[in-house]
Parts: sequence; C-alpha cells; structure tokens
Amino acid sequence: MDLLHSPLHDRHVALGAKLAEFGGWEMPLEYAGGGVLAEHKAVREGVGLFDVSHLGKALVRGTGAAQFVNTCFTNDLERIAPGKAQYTLCCDDDGGTVDDLIAYLRSDFEVFLIPNAANTAAVVARLQAAAPEGIDVVDQHREFAVLAIQGPSSDEVLQALDLPVDHEYMSFADATVAGAAITVCRTGYTGERGYELVVPAAAAVDVWDAVVAAGEPFGIRACGLGARDTLRTEMGYPLHGHELSAEISPVMARAGWAVGWKKPAFWGKAVLEAQRAEKTVRTLRGLLAQKRGIPRPGMVVADTDGGPLGEITSGTFSPTLRQGVALALLDQSVEDGATVVVDVRGRSEAFTVTKPPFVQPSTKES
Repeated sequence: MDLLHSPLHDRHVALGAKLAEFGGWEMPLEYAGGGVLAEHKAVREGVGLFDVSHLGKALVRGTGAAQFVNTCFTNDLERIAPGKAQYTLCCDDDGGTVDDLIAYLRSDFEVFLIPNAANTAAVVARLQAAAPEGIDVVDQHREFAVLAIQGPSSDEVLQALDLPVDHEYMSFADATVAGAAITVCRTGYTGERGYELVVPAAAAVDVWDAVVAAGEPFGIRACGLGARDTLRTEMGYPLHGHELSAEISPVMARAGWAVGWKKPAFWGKAVLEAQRAEKTVRTLRGLLAQKRGIPRPGMVVADTDGGPLGEITSGTFSPTLRQGVALALLDQSVEDGATVVVDVRGRSEAFTVTKPPFVQPSTKES
C-alpha cells in the first residue's frame, strides 16, 4: 500500500529529513544537522516544531453528540466544559484498547476527536455503527494538518504570531494565522509546556513557514517523531501498540485516571471493573537503568533469581538523564524501588522499578 504524505512533505524533504512509516504515513523521523539528541534537547530547553499531521481527525456532531460520545469512551466528558480537551480511551467489549485519543468538546452538539493514525478508521467505524439517528460521525483525517510547538519558549513563538497563550492546559481557542482559521490547543506529547495547532490542510505550508519565521529568534528547531518518542518515554506517556493495545487494557496501562468509573456505561466497562477489583493483571511500571544497559521493547524482565516478571513495552536511552529508561508490564507483586534484571542482548542488566515520569513535566505550568 502506498504511504500517505503530510501536506508538509516537501518542507521535510527540503530540511533533509530521514523519513519513516508511521501508521500508514511517511513522516520525518529526524532531520539533518543534529538528529534525535539535538531535537530532544531543543524541546526540553527551548522550542521544537513537530509535524504530527498523521494523527487522525474526526467530528461527531448533532443533537446529543457529547452525550453519545460519553457512552462510548472511557473518560467522563461531563467533567469538562466546552473549550476544554480530555484524554480518553476507546475500548472493546473485552476491555482491550482500540485506541487512546483526545476529545475536544466544542459544545453539546459537536466533539472533535484526534485518535492515532493507524486506528482512526477503526474508531470512526465503531462510532458510526453505534451512532443513533441524528448524529453524524465524519472522518476528517485528510482535511487538517497538526503542528506541535513544544518547549519552554513555545509561548514566545505563539505571541510573535499574535496567537493566544493564556488558556489553561487541556483547553483550546480559535484563532487566525497566515490568513487561516486554526484551533490552538494547549496540549502535547512531550511533557513540556506547548501547543498543537489544528490547521486546514491547504494552509499547512503557510502556517508552518509562519511558525518557523516567528520561532527563529528563539532557536526553533524542526523535530521528528524519533525525538517525540524519547520525550514521551521520559514522561511515561503510553503509545498505542506498546503500552496500550487489544491485549493491554487501560487498567493494565495504569490509565484508570482516564476512566469515568461512576458513569453508567462505556465500551468495555464490565471487564475493566473486574480487572480493577481483582488486581491480578500485569500493570505498567517504569524501569531506570542502574548502569549502562539500554532497554528495548520485547525484552524480558525477571527478578534477581531469574523468575519472569514481565516484558518491556517501550525502552530507550534518555537524553535528559543520560541513562536507559523503560516502561514495562510487570506482575502487581513487584514494588517500587525493587531491583529487577533485564536481558539486554544476552547481558543481565540491573534496573530499578520506579513510577514515571522519569523527568519532571512542565505541561501544566501557568
């Protein structure tokens, strides 16, 4: 199957991007002139610009749209007001995770969704099959681009564009830049203060160029999805297909905070409630290397006597800490602070079990 391209593809090629497949899209992994480490540092210390247009977009609209979405996904939309965004999950009846996504509540009649690229069609199909008469579910995957401006200097870049920066974390505001009507979302996937701009696809190049020009005095750097992955791993943020999947429920991923347990209904509720009560499933934990071992997904985690405890779901070298970090599904009997052993390419490497994040986040700073 031919890979899809972002509206910004030519900009990435001109910047010498190394391209790779993500959810059916060819997207920048890293750029020439620094690579993942330099891009990671730019976001932690200054400001980085990501193209995440591969992310899905869908609209649920009609009388009772918000109430309908609330009967489907795990989190409780009644916790937030219009103009706010919410992390939530779409589950199967068996509790497995179809996708994790952000819901943007515009009104009781309109909810905008950003799922993951590879799962957009599945999420839309499920919603369409369940939607009552009068509610439309529209796949808008190709209609919008998404630019993420992340880092301590992100406010300065937006202010240079006369874009709003005074809204709270997990909220959004409408604005205009480069002649295009856009949505400015105080969201992100890096752990740093930042924003995501939802832009009409036809205006994506003009908006990208405007952001680059505005960010030049602040040292803005184009960043690829390689740095996005190291940044989110340092935060302990889940990635679908790794920490969440058809086999890994929100309870296992320790995402129960994104479940409206008191709601009368949502997909997978009965199974998730049973998992929560029984406390027998493996759950997501953090691992911090005691020496030089670099963990990778699929590596086995054992106790110091060699008894199996679980498996790594995501692992990398942390550019901030300069050591290996990982997320792993482990038996619930394992306590924080315990030493475990990971088979790293035939070597037994010691890791300390800990609770993420590995790096202090600044997403909610006012």
